[in-house]
Parts: sequence; C-alpha cells; structure tokens
Amino acid sequence: MKHHYLFGVDYDQIDIVIHPQSIIHSLIELQDTSMLAQLGWPDMRLPLLYALSWPERIYTDWQPLDLVKSGDLTFRQPDHDKYPCMDLAYAAGRAGGTMTAVLNAANEQAVALFLEEKIHYLEISQMIEKVCDRTAAISTLPRI
Repeated sequence: MKHHYLFGVDYDQIDIVIHPQSIIHSLIELQDTSMLAQLGWPDMRLPLLYALSWPERIYTDWQPLDLVKSGDLTFRQPDHDKYPCMDLAYAAGRAGGTMTAVLNAANEQAVALFLEEKIHYLEISQMIEKVCDRTAAISTLPRI
C-alpha cells in the first residue's frame, strides 16, 4: 500500500470533506480523535508558504484570520460523480512514483485548454484520466 508523504498514512486513511468557506486548508485526526487544522482566509498563499518554508515560519504582513468575521464553517461529503478528479487523485497516489506529478501536469494543461475555451469543463477529468492511463509511473528519479 502506498503512503501519503506528509504523515506516512495509507491513502485509504485520507478522507476528503467539502468545506465551502475554504477557511480550513488541512485537517488531521489523531489517534485520540482530536483534530489539528491549518486555518486561514480563502487564499492559498498561506498554505503554500507554509508548505515551502516548513519547518520554519516566515513573517507576513497579511491580515490575520478573524473567526468572527469568517462566519459559519460547514462541511459535507463529496460527490464523487460530480468531482471525478478525486478518484483520479487517489489512484495516482496509490500508483506512487511520479504519477501524482503526471496527474498534476495533466490537470494544469487540461485547465489551460478549458480557460482557452478549447475544451468543455467536463472534459478536464477525461483528459487527466487518459494521460494517467497512458503514462507509466517512474518509482525513482535519476540523480542529477
């Protein structure tokens, strides 16, 4: 079974929850059932900064999150039919090696084609799936 990089857990232990307000960017449940979350305004700059600077923290002059102003936080189960790329992401993770990078590159190209109005929105997941199906994952990258 392939493991996720961040916590070394099986992909079957990773659940996706839809959070429309996009305040909680990541959330883990510990063995005692408590949860730890990374929260911020619905802006990916902070999660990306954290990922790139970890384990250090970098000062920013960004507006702090105000939980009162952010309002209610709601959650729901994802609809796998409505969001087929979730299953593709799980499959890429289980395949391991470079497959998650292949999936990401295919997604970037498909979204670019959509934004250029060359494909329909529903074709994005179909294109990603075709690329992943036609690509063999490389388990190790050569040293440069």
